[in-house]
Amino acid sequence: MILKQHLLFALYSLCGILLKAAATKNKVRGSQSQFPIVHNVTVTEGGTANMTCRVEHNDNTSLQWSNPAQQTLFFGDKKALRDNRIELVRASWQELTISISEVTLQDEGLYTCSLFTMPIKTAKAYLTVLEGRIHKGVPEMPEIDGLTKPVKEGDHVTLTCITSGSKPAAEIRWFRNEKEIKGAKEVNASGKTFTVKSSVQLQVDRDDDGVAYTCRVDHVALALSPQQATEVLEVHYAPRVEITHSAVHPQEGDYLKLECVSKGNPSPDPVLWTKDGSELPDIDRMIVEGRELTITSLNKTDNGTYRCEASNHLGTSSAEYVLYVYDVPTTMPPSSAPPTQTTNSDTTACLDTHANKPAATGIVRDPNALEQRGPDHALIGGVVAVVVFVTLCLIIVLGRYLARHKGTYLTNEAKGADDAPDADTAIINADGNHAHAEEKKEYFI
Repeated sequence: MILKQHLLFALYSLCGILLKAAATKNKVRGSQSQFPIVHNVTVTEGGTANMTCRVEHNDNTSLQWSNPAQQTLFFGDKKALRDNRIELVRASWQELTISISEVTLQDEGLYTCSLFTMPIKTAKAYLTVLEGRIHKGVPEMPEIDGLTKPVKEGDHVTLTCITSGSKPAAEIRWFRNEKEIKGAKEVNASGKTFTVKSSVQLQVDRDDDGVAYTCRVDHVALALSPQQATEVLEVHYAPRVEITHSAVHPQEGDYLKLECVSKGNPSPDPVLWTKDGSELPDIDRMIVEGRELTITSLNKTDNGTYRCEASNHLGTSSAEYVLYVYDVPTTMPPSSAPPTQTTNSDTTACLDTHANKPAATGIVRDPNALEQRGPDHALIGGVVAVVVFVTLCLIIVLGRYLARHKGTYLTNEAKGADDAPDADTAIINADGNHAHAEEKKEYFI
């Protein structure tokens, strides 16, 4: 019989390894980051011990419980050891829980949970069995009720933790992951022992997805190893979508990658890409891979509104990205050097760096040429300024000179000589000069 059990264990182990070897590389990489999670358990002799092993994210990899003698108890939902005290409580890809009833002192020891990845990952939980005649009133292993998986975002959930058989009454503490939260406590007497309940009320949202809620039982008989139970929430919620892009100012000839980042549970795969409300027009250049849209060799015909849409059974969400393909900036040689080649017609536009918009079509000169010509302009400007200044000074001096010598000179010598036939007669006939006419004659030899 023992040989048959070992052969059955070997068969289950071989099946697990073969199944794992046939999985894809993505699944292997995903499972390598996962480890089984277990907790130590303390139970009174004659009681029932629940051994739970969990994995947060599993890719259809089997879980296995083994006893201290390394005998397989359960491989997934398949029972391997013929022991009527050992039963399956819950089996899924993320959890394997078994119960051992009528526990004896011989059941105490280190139990192993194995996750059949490559390589196999294990976690160990110690089962402590207390003698019944000494440790009376030890609380039983707590259980959490009220959770149905999955729950929807916005649902109201009440988690209730129950432990019985304690004397005095046990204390129950609640934890959200590692942070303690408050619960409503209720104590009922049942004979000489107490049954303790504690509840927490939740309105779940997407942030609660994957959160572990743990109720821990504290008691004087469990000073070194408090008992606890854990439930991990699985929350379904509608997707939310946003688009990320690889280029701030995409230009002609560039490639552009748009990624549709969608978060939802269940995962909204695949996503739908459209342009201007229709299907993508050029599937040769517009390549969709999963959530990514890649456009190769951009041109002006790619301008438009791109929309990503994701949906699951709870709703639909979408996001839009407006694409404008900018012209490629061009440069020309300095004006002092003759052009050596013509500019391509598709590269004659420049980018307006001030407004961050395409500027009017034109030629962009070489900035180095402008820097080289800068000192010449400064010299010419200085010379012109000096010339203008000197000219203004000359005008001012000449004006002041003319102002000082301005006036009318009147004499009486020519008075009455306007009608004289010749100069001598004019002198003789001039007013006031008759008496000395002879004296004013001039003779030219």
